[in-house]
Amino acid sequence: MQFLWVYVDDFVGKGLSFKIIGELFFHASLTFVPMALPLAILLASIMCFGDLGEHYELVAMKASGISIWQVMRPLVILSVILAGLAFVFSNSINPIATLKFKTLLFDVRKQKMAFDIKEGVFYRDIENYVIYVDRKGEDGSTIYGVKIYDHTSREGDNKIMVADSGTMALSPNQRTIIFTLYNGFNYTEDNSDKQTFKQRRPFDRMSFKEEQIKFSLESFDLTRSSEEMFKSYQAMMNIHQLSTALDSLEVRYDERKEKFSENFSQRLSNLQSRPETSDTVLMLQWPLIEHLDPSRRAAVLEVASGISRNAKENVSFNKQDLGAQDLNIKRHKREWHKKFTLSFACIIFFFIGAPLGAIIRKGGLGLPVVISVLFFVIYYIISTVSERMAEYGDLNMFLGVWLSTLIIFPIGLFLTIKATTDSALMDKESWAKAFHQIIPRKKKHHEDTSPL
Repeated sequence: MQFLWVYVDDFVGKGLSFKIIGELFFHASLTFVPMALPLAILLASIMCFGDLGEHYELVAMKASGISIWQVMRPLVILSVILAGLAFVFSNSINPIATLKFKTLLFDVRKQKMAFDIKEGVFYRDIENYVIYVDRKGEDGSTIYGVKIYDHTSREGDNKIMVADSGTMALSPNQRTIIFTLYNGFNYTEDNSDKQTFKQRRPFDRMSFKEEQIKFSLESFDLTRSSEEMFKSYQAMMNIHQLSTALDSLEVRYDERKEKFSENFSQRLSNLQSRPETSDTVLMLQWPLIEHLDPSRRAAVLEVASGISRNAKENVSFNKQDLGAQDLNIKRHKREWHKKFTLSFACIIFFFIGAPLGAIIRKGGLGLPVVISVLFFVIYYIISTVSERMAEYGDLNMFLGVWLSTLIIFPIGLFLTIKATTDSALMDKESWAKAFHQIIPRKKKHHEDTSPL
């Protein structure tokens, strides 16, 4: 649903085949696995242990001498296996799926809208032609007040076709659209003689009772771009490729900074050594420049402002360039760390879901779904915000990517300890008993301190 909400405007009205839409959905679904897998493990573990607790099966196991840790042990092994598979998926499959998805989405976005002429609107999607239809019949294929502007000669509106009415129909192979026009004229300006054309402006007019004109629809076909165009993006790389790219980017970034520093120093040295600017640099000291006559002072200040403006533009350009390179490096580092966060999230979410299910003792798709979504939304918000902060330099990249994992890890550890020690964390009676134990103490303390 999120995918549809974001990209629905790119699909509507383009005549995409079911094959293209299915391929796009398939690759998009694969890219959602890093988001869906931890949530699936969390929900499944809460439902499983919640159902065992709800039917007192955990109580029976504990009465038989089987601790909850022993019950969780096989699923812990399964979670570790899933975490390993998640790492393989994140490192090997997800980059390929992202590459194919982004490439196909790029092609769909640049795809023209399906052939659909509107009443009273100039239609320009057919290359070298502009078509105008005053109104359309109820059948959708009959047209009235037709004007067709032919720009194939690249010389402006020198060929125009006008007709009272006509019909539109697709060819049997659906590769061309055929306009059959009735009762009209062809107007053609004769500009073969360039010297006298502007003075004489001759044109030919030919009337017709019926005429057919065909337009190719090849430009409406989806053209598939090469995947090589997007292979350099960090989301399309595995760990080895990211490490190699990071080394190259960091070396290039350091060389760029060093080169900028050397060039800037060299520019200052050149300014002081050039005769036309050395005097200006010397005279810019206010005790000297204030003794110059007004015309000489204005010339010196003009040269100085030009030097300052060039220096400022140079610094601004290099700052922007270095900033873009630094942002690119940070994004590569973020993707490198995210290859591992998925695996750890799968394990940690299991250690949240399993003990939480044993504590709340509710199975099915009711309360477990609510709790799962709540935990995952918190995890997702922290992850998104911290990664964005790290990307723009407000946080260390390691801390930015791993912050959400570091926050939910103590929660999982706390819930596991509470579940293994049979803590009544979700028991209303226990909380009420503790609350009532606090109230009397306050009352007693109030009675002891009150005056007689």
